[in-house]
Amino acid sequence: MNKVAQVTLYFWIMKICATTLGETGGDLLSMTLHVGYAMSTVILMSLFLISLIGQLVSRRFHPLLYWTVILTTSTAGTTMSDFMDRTLGLGYAKGALILVTCLIVVLGVWRLSEKSLSVSNIQTTKAELFYWMAILVSNTLGTASGDFLADNTGLGFLGGAALISAVIALIVIAYYYSRINRVMLFWIAFVLTRPFGATFGDLLTKPARIGGLGFGTIGSSLVLATLLATFVIYTSITAKRALSRQKM
Repeated sequence: MNKVAQVTLYFWIMKICATTLGETGGDLLSMTLHVGYAMSTVILMSLFLISLIGQLVSRRFHPLLYWTVILTTSTAGTTMSDFMDRTLGLGYAKGALILVTCLIVVLGVWRLSEKSLSVSNIQTTKAELFYWMAILVSNTLGTASGDFLADNTGLGFLGGAALISAVIALIVIAYYYSRINRVMLFWIAFVLTRPFGATFGDLLTKPARIGGLGFGTIGSSLVLATLLATFVIYTSITAKRALSRQKM
């Protein structure tokens, strides 16, 4: 049985909520609570591994479990990227380049091993492992590239989010009006929604004096967590109703 969420409009809304929450939640732990990037990465990677094990051993799709893994990849990706870029001193550009390379390697090995990069029909443990590795790396990449756009290009948080939104809009147009491979478009969009979430998270949390809205990490995280939980519950209920109608 397929164990991953179907790619619909709700999927992308929840993905953006989860990645934005990952940015604000990661910053809440590492900066607001002064845990630090290294320890925050250890804590959040541990949570990711626990949730991933639960996902792998499950025999069917559980929306709450699936989106918990997505969320933990996002929060862990935030602190991992910050640790690489700031604590290790690699900088945003070099960190992003390393992560792009890692993502290409993961997708390449996945394609060679499974003969497919399908994200709608994942039934083997090996394919699922590749799926989650790609998601973890892409979410980590999103933080580095989002920070690079906001800080190193002069676009700021709002400008970075606007630029990525425009690129995502082009991908949507390509999906409906071109013959470009759908799986490739999915992964491009998946990668881009992470820096969109990262820049949007920064826009929500950072003070107004540096271009943010000043909501803070705690308030922003609570709002985003509520939105994500609401969509998870709604899609779970509608999926059960659809399944019930099919059985009638």
